[in-house]
Amino acid sequence: MGMPMGQKIDMEMLRERRLAARKLMEEGVSQADVARRLKVSRQSVSRWAETPLKQLGTVRPFGRKSTIDESLLERLRRCLLAGAKQQGYPTDLWTLPRVRSQIVKLGGPSFSMVHVWRLLGRMGFSPQRPTSRARQRDEAAIAQWKRRQWPRLKKKP
Repeated sequence: MGMPMGQKIDMEMLRERRLAARKLMEEGVSQADVARRLKVSRQSVSRWAETPLKQLGTVRPFGRKSTIDESLLERLRRCLLAGAKQQGYPTDLWTLPRVRSQIVKLGGPSFSMVHVWRLLGRMGFSPQRPTSRARQRDEAAIAQWKRRQWPRLKKKP
């Protein structure tokens, strides 16, 4: 019943857990046993025991209200998927500063780089490294080196 780290919070589940804890305490189960059964801290159970039942049934979301709405996130998603070149950048590589400036261009607030990183993660994007090869790469020279030099340098055949 406890909330694992990184799991989405279900407000209805929290409400039901608090009410279940209160019901168990009214049946005579000790606070420590209630905490063990519901896999929550004893401090939480103690706080719920002191809270009036009417307030216990109302659960408010944690933290501050988001400063970016879903429509802005959807517009940002479309921009990111269209590519950085489509937005006027010289390469098709999205960087945090570019995403940050794109959010501002779309009418959103100016976030810190860390928050842009978190926002991209929340949107389902993950960091990717572009595959890069030297422009002056000579495949024939590399193949020759592998055939002649590499066997000589290896410790075992």
